[in-house]
Amino acid sequence: MLKKLSTDTINTILIIGVILLVVEIVFFNGGLVFSVVFSGVLMYIGWKNYRPLWRKILFWIGLISLIFTVLSMIAVRFLVIALILMFLRDYFKSREKPEHIQPEIIDYHQELPEQEPLLRQKFFGDDATPKTSYEWKDINIHGGFGDKIVDLSQTVLPHDEAVISIRQWIGNLTVYVPYEVEVSIHHSALIGRAAIFQYKKSKVFNQVISYQTEGYRKEKPRVKIITSMVSGELEVKRV
Repeated sequence: MLKKLSTDTINTILIIGVILLVVEIVFFNGGLVFSVVFSGVLMYIGWKNYRPLWRKILFWIGLISLIFTVLSMIAVRFLVIALILMFLRDYFKSREKPEHIQPEIIDYHQELPEQEPLLRQKFFGDDATPKTSYEWKDINIHGGFGDKIVDLSQTVLPHDEAVISIRQWIGNLTVYVPYEVEVSIHHSALIGRAAIFQYKKSKVFNQVISYQTEGYRKEKPRVKIITSMVSGELEVKRV
């Protein structure tokens, strides 16, 4: 079912869930944090030395308490209801129009290959490199929620190697790379999709993707892209 959902839909559901969780803790049930911590302590004490009977009892009491605490959260109930509604929607759609599955063919022969920062540290909101020509500076940022665009066609890359390192929770990342630039990509995501030139990964679920163009180790200029996200889509295009 997750494969059929767009990344934006998944991100929207997760953002709403996080907002509901924060609202619940701040305004309605501040004891949730204490309950989760207390259950975690019981589980840790029991798991640290699992052989004695009393430690086993502590572990299972903590686990059961944690499960009931999590299930009582409004955010978790919202996510469960959202998943049920999406499952029912996909089920009825599949009955009306059955899915035609075709094999995905990937060609592995060509690949396997105090200054102002270009992007700011933002917990919320989208960001992008300038649309006009700009001086290149390596990117190393951590973000929260929002989409980011990096356009390398508007700058002159250094002679040795340019580095783009972006770690964020939820959001999409698009990188535009000139044709003469060699690329190495190391991408990890809990949920999402990846489209790197002609390589398409329609479903990324707790995976790490490594990609390298054929001339990356020998040719210059080149750029190393390191990304990590909880939920989002990585897209790398030639321009």
